[in-house]
Amino acid sequence: MPEKIKLDTDFITLGQFLKLAEVIQSGGMAKWFLSENDIFINGEQDQRRGRKLRAGDEIQIPGFGEFLITSN
Repeated sequence: MPEKIKLDTDFITLGQFLKLAEVIQSGGMAKWFLSENDIFINGEQDQRRGRKLRAGDEIQIPGFGEFLITSN
């Protein structure tokens, strides 16, 4: 069962999501993390840290977990 990440805004970028989900410790690590790890958003691989995530999006990071974006 995916871990739910609740948003208070319309969207969040992939880089911000990684920090919010506690996958990385700081936003500065996002570029490095994305270059070293495969990330799947709604089943499609995507490495863009500026990718906008919205409620209903599912994120899978092998070795780190599965996440579901929810709204408030």
